[in-house]
Amino acid sequence: MWEFFTEPEFQQKLDWMTAFVRDECEPLDLLFPRPGDPYDVHNKASRAILAPLRERVKEQGLWACHLGPELGGQGYGQLKLALMNEILGRSGWAPTVFGTAAPDTGNAEILALYGTRQQQARYLRPLLEGNIVSTFSMTEPQAGADPKEFVCKATLDGDEWVIEGEKWFSSHARYASFLIVMAVTDPDARPHERMSMFIVPAETPGLEIIRNVATMNERDDLDEGTEGYLRYNQVRVPLDAMLGAPGEGFKVAQSRLGGGRVHHAMRVVGKCQRAFDMMCERALSRRTQGKLLAEHQFVQGFIADSALQLQQFRLLVLQTAWIIDNQPHGAARTHIAMCKVALAQVLHDILQRAVQLHGSLGTTQETPLGPWWAYAPQLALADGPTEVHKTAIAKGMLRGYQPAPGLFPTEHIPTRRAAARARYAAILEEHGL
Repeated sequence: MWEFFTEPEFQQKLDWMTAFVRDECEPLDLLFPRPGDPYDVHNKASRAILAPLRERVKEQGLWACHLGPELGGQGYGQLKLALMNEILGRSGWAPTVFGTAAPDTGNAEILALYGTRQQQARYLRPLLEGNIVSTFSMTEPQAGADPKEFVCKATLDGDEWVIEGEKWFSSHARYASFLIVMAVTDPDARPHERMSMFIVPAETPGLEIIRNVATMNERDDLDEGTEGYLRYNQVRVPLDAMLGAPGEGFKVAQSRLGGGRVHHAMRVVGKCQRAFDMMCERALSRRTQGKLLAEHQFVQGFIADSALQLQQFRLLVLQTAWIIDNQPHGAARTHIAMCKVALAQVLHDILQRAVQLHGSLGTTQETPLGPWWAYAPQLALADGPTEVHKTAIAKGMLRGYQPAPGLFPTEHIPTRRAAARARYAAILEEHGL
């Protein structure tokens, strides 16, 4: 049964999270506001504040809840995680405080599924404890996110794999202790069987950060960039550095990307809710043309449109989470794509209205609206561009349909009327029709 109801015990946890994120995580956003700050494990000041906050989260049994108990989490289903991530999405630091920051969550899932015991001990355990961060190194400068165009390769040389090529937008590589890298191992195989996945320690000789690319929210002149442009100069790793079997790189990648996409959507709900809260507060606080903003119909339209978009999107995300929890693996694929398409548009639209209601203040760095708004285009590209997911949605929907059996559509009125007349011919003739 699917009910719009949260168990009282879990609601208490959500209420605790709401207050904790507001009172403890949001101040970190103000003190350490750069996008890379939550991943900088060498910043002693931020880590001194972070450590006791994490302990409080663990005391509440809310640390890394996406992981099973054997890995230190609660093993919560996606519906509970959705309700939690709505709250975490209100703060840039909150996922780090709660042990759910990307890309570490997805990389942890890969290591849990495909890593050896030795790899799990060396990389997974400190990652889960929050002592290190990691990078997912997949996209390439000439190919974007299309794996069929990848050229970074790994060649077998004796008892080692030699990785050579470039990777683009390897997030947080400058802070990472290790990277999970996708490389072509069999260029002649079918497109989705050409690649394999490898663990590469950050200190491996030949691994070069060409530059740390700054996004719209970062300043290149202050070296704030968090997106690594990497070159693998004959980087050598042992045979057991491969995650999964040869040619399973795409399979391994998909094991993390689906969950990542829906978790992005969950957190966007929270960010949109916070922007909506700001919009409503502003509407009731500011006057123009002799009355409150809230009394102007244009502003009322902004608020109504935002409330509708947010509620529709939230229900889509919750339904997707429910499908993941209750239906066979893969059943939510189309819904996950729907979430991915909708999240950037909903975030952009609500933030645009919130910025507009705040006037010139909304365009400054004195509210979080500007940085959030600049993040929307990045969300439309992260984990695959919007257009790719729209195509996936269309293909998924079309699989449930068949072409019309005859010349005209199945809803063709003359054809259906003739069939109805034939079915009831005797009665119609009896009544002179």
